[in-house]
Amino acid sequence: MDNGTGIRVIAYYLPQFHPIPENDEWWGNGFTEWTNVTKARPLFRGHEQPKLPSDLGFYDLRVPEVREQQAELARQYGVEGFCYWHYWFNGRRLLNRPLDEIRTSGRPDFPFCVGWANESWTRRMTGEEQELLLEQTYSPDDDLAHARWLAELFADSRYIRVNGRPLFILYRVHALPEPQRTTDTIRAESVRLGLPEPLIVGRDTFAARQDLRRFGVDITEYAAPNLGAISGVGEPAGTRDLIRNLARGIPARLKLYDYEEACRLMELGRPKHPHVRCFFAGWDNTARRGRKAVILTNATPDAFARRLRVVIDSMRDESNVLPLLMINAWNEWAEGMVLEPSRQYGHGFLEALQREVARPLSSPVGK
Repeated sequence: MDNGTGIRVIAYYLPQFHPIPENDEWWGNGFTEWTNVTKARPLFRGHEQPKLPSDLGFYDLRVPEVREQQAELARQYGVEGFCYWHYWFNGRRLLNRPLDEIRTSGRPDFPFCVGWANESWTRRMTGEEQELLLEQTYSPDDDLAHARWLAELFADSRYIRVNGRPLFILYRVHALPEPQRTTDTIRAESVRLGLPEPLIVGRDTFAARQDLRRFGVDITEYAAPNLGAISGVGEPAGTRDLIRNLARGIPARLKLYDYEEACRLMELGRPKHPHVRCFFAGWDNTARRGRKAVILTNATPDAFARRLRVVIDSMRDESNVLPLLMINAWNEWAEGMVLEPSRQYGHGFLEALQREVARPLSSPVGK
């Protein structure tokens, strides 16, 4: 999609808005992301919870019309395509129905790519990280099977390419036991099947500011939000924090930070090595973590626009930044990262994105 500025905007997309047998077993019949979202409640004065959809309602991604509506909204506001999170466990795929139906039906006719969320599933969303639900394992045979499946995706005419190369995101490349083997297998199999080598991007999630090229990827994505840039965010609440929170009428273990200040700290911590930029539309994981949540307050569309402008400006003249902008996220409702229309802000985040992206960039990215 050419928006006239050369910037290419791709939004991460969560497919967990339809029931699957595994989630029924682990979380209860009919579980989807909406289960957590609708249970959230305000934890302090002015806390914007629950975060609820407007235009699209509490949708079910098994419905083709929903996927068409999402694509049309994204297209209207200058989002080139979606990066669907893809869950592969030694050949077993989860939450795969939306993408499978998009592939087989040819609808919506809207660009897409995938990101492999290669981590084990635990009860982390409720704070029980140690209870393993489904383990992520790796092997040379599985790498080959996965590479062949990916090549089928890469061959789709809608699949997003950068300078002719299919775009593939790796969530935790540093967690792979032999990352170079895995990435080499994906590249080699694509070429063997007559496709270009994919552009493999490693997100620096849990490896903030590391240059992940040493793990076999082509470039690193400076993933957002990088909450580690905020002092104390990953540490247990101390006595001073508990007392301060209680004095403000806030649950003792809740962690509150200002969104724009957090964005400023993340920008200060941006790495010097070549990277892809990512920006995020707020953060509030109350729906998953309750009173142990991390919340970035005042994450309004105007605040999003101001900080997005800083990110876009940083992309203008820096040769080590690939002018490709990943947005986190289209629909991470339980983490408060949402471009989709909401009851609180309507189309505000989409309008802010469209407005800021319309400002000129120095150089385009080849398709």
